[in-house]
Amino acid sequence: QILVFLFQLDRLRLFVGLPLDAVSDRNSVNHARAIGAGLKALKLLGVEGVELPVWWGVVENEMGKYDWSGYLAVAEMVQKAGLKLHVSLCFHASSQPRIPLPKWVTKIGESQSSIFFADRSGQHYQQCLSLAVDDLAVLDGKTPVQVYQGFCESFKSTFSPFMGSTITGISMGLGPDGELRYPSHHKPAKSGTITGVGEFQCYDTNMLNLLKQYAEANGNPLWGLGGPHDAPTYDQAPNSNSFFKDHGGSWESPYGDFFLSWYSSELVSHGNRLLSLASSIFGDTEVNVYGKVPLMHSWYKTRAHPSELTAGFYNTASRNGYEAVAEMFARNSCKIILPGMDLSDEHQPHDALSSPESLLAQIRTTCNKHRVEVAGQNLASGAPGGLEQIKKNMLGENPIDLFTYQRMGAHFFSPEHFPSFTEFVRSLSQPELHPDDLPSDEAEATESVQTSSDPNIHLQTA
Repeated sequence: QILVFLFQLDRLRLFVGLPLDAVSDRNSVNHARAIGAGLKALKLLGVEGVELPVWWGVVENEMGKYDWSGYLAVAEMVQKAGLKLHVSLCFHASSQPRIPLPKWVTKIGESQSSIFFADRSGQHYQQCLSLAVDDLAVLDGKTPVQVYQGFCESFKSTFSPFMGSTITGISMGLGPDGELRYPSHHKPAKSGTITGVGEFQCYDTNMLNLLKQYAEANGNPLWGLGGPHDAPTYDQAPNSNSFFKDHGGSWESPYGDFFLSWYSSELVSHGNRLLSLASSIFGDTEVNVYGKVPLMHSWYKTRAHPSELTAGFYNTASRNGYEAVAEMFARNSCKIILPGMDLSDEHQPHDALSSPESLLAQIRTTCNKHRVEVAGQNLASGAPGGLEQIKKNMLGENPIDLFTYQRMGAHFFSPEHFPSFTEFVRSLSQPELHPDDLPSDEAEATESVQTSSDPNIHLQTA
């Protein structure tokens, strides 16, 4: 047992996320002094590396023209600090801090709103492209997959001096917030309130065309006219309409199975297109390719698991919806990132019938079965008992490949947070020692971060 424990510790790789806006839309490094001091503090603490979000909207302001200067500057800072770098390629937009899609893509969307997902009321989600246009030439004669390919190839050639030495991992953006899912929840629930079930995102013209073709091919043309008519809206509970009812809900009917099979298979096909692209481009380098899958844990204790269904995971009390996902990751030799490793069941609102721990265990077991390595992230740095929960997940029966703690900023280095994070890191590498105060040079680095921190830096979740 002691040998196993030591082996696990030897394998643990801890990274910390850099601020989402580490590089500005003008391609300069934001808060460069604070980031430089932060890198020094993390190196002294024994953290292996940092994660850097690389935004499509910052790099490709004109189609096919790439400006990597700000990101190259960060990569050089990380290399100089003696840390590793995990890069997240972000093909979505961010609202906080505000990082839009490339201007030329937004302009196309103004006249062709069908490149975006739409919900039942016709509202478009404009923070990422609909997966239904992956292979359609909607971007000035090119398909989104061709545009993502050009972006990845340019990244690979530009950063080739760092590949495998400084850059050890690349996450491929797969959808909203970089995750493989539909944007079924436009806004996260406020703290202490119950998350609704979300809505199906299948009402843009191209998704409806795919649904129509699928219905006709399956001999049920009338089932291809739209999504379920009896599903609740975003913020409603499962029982507010009949689709997700635990007993007698339409999700268990032949129509429900038809629709959910189609909706989830489109998501898996999209993930396959993007991960196979990333694997083919980066397969001859020494970097690992990752993709992120969300932890849609609300309503997990119901039979229907509605939050997962609307997000595109056909996972219910009687069906493992993560089998197809894990198979797809295995097929592309990619590793999977799971967020929410800081969440525990006891701190969830009772009425949400939520179980982040059970869902995480289910996905991890499924990945293990398909030999897909799992990496972890936390959802926020303030979850009650979060650091202990992360430690429990890192040192469990199936040790994780990599953990990325989100995210560097003023709060991260604050006196309320940094000492407990320091203790957490020490406890991973020296479980038998109770950590004392920071050594003087480390304390100095932290102090330097606090004094040079830009007051505008705020905590950003992944």
